[in-house]
Amino acid sequence: MRLSGAIALGVLLLASATPRVVLAQSRPMSGMPMDTTDARANAAVDQAMSGSMTRDLHMRMTPAREPGATDSARAAQRVGELRAAIGRYRDVHVAEADGYRIFLPDVPQPVYHFTNWRYGLAAQFGFDPARPTSLLYRRNASGSFELVGAMYTAPAQASLEELDRRVPLSVTRWHQHVAWCVPPRGARRRWAETDGGAPRFGPKSPIATRAACDAVGGVFLPRIFGWMVHANVFAGEDPAAIWGGEEHGHTH
Repeated sequence: MRLSGAIALGVLLLASATPRVVLAQSRPMSGMPMDTTDARANAAVDQAMSGSMTRDLHMRMTPAREPGATDSARAAQRVGELRAAIGRYRDVHVAEADGYRIFLPDVPQPVYHFTNWRYGLAAQFGFDPARPTSLLYRRNASGSFELVGAMYTAPAQASLEELDRRVPLSVTRWHQHVAWCVPPRGARRRWAETDGGAPRFGPKSPIATRAACDAVGGVFLPRIFGWMVHANVFAGEDPAAIWGGEEHGHTH
């Protein structure tokens, strides 16, 4: 894994830490739960970030809310703010010059995350709608990167009220990746293990409890990242298309 990808993953993992822990960490790589030089571990992380947002054993989503009187207007304001802020990043080189680095550059993905670790760290303490943690790109027919939107992050301990202040919970549903069983550090070959045809480890494993993970000699991670939400702000004007990816998959 290249350094840029490792930094990006480090930031997303930091999102699961409390602000006090984050302040105590001197580097974004601190406290990472898996060996990010392992191709299978990297593929598992990519699976989690680019897979379906439907609820499963390893996905926690905010509960659906009835719309409030100002929710639609607030969501539309977020879309406008984000479009204005990231429009210049249609040129991926401008994004890179501003500190956004591609996550897992050597792994083919339906959507590529370009992460700015400084913005990711800042998102643990406040919210700036013009500075999303990650930009979302897909490759077009010519192989060039096409900007489709952005991803906001929030601390894992953020209250529903705080998440709602950032992006209304009646419009979209924030998500976390939870309950992973992974091989112990240094046991890379164990990523290939299966049980009944299903992967034994990672986001597609049927193992979702500490006891079951302990039974196979794995390391149980109650939570992988903090809260995340995707905004496909260049998908048109339909709020369901802009914010709907959280429930229907990262189609972007």
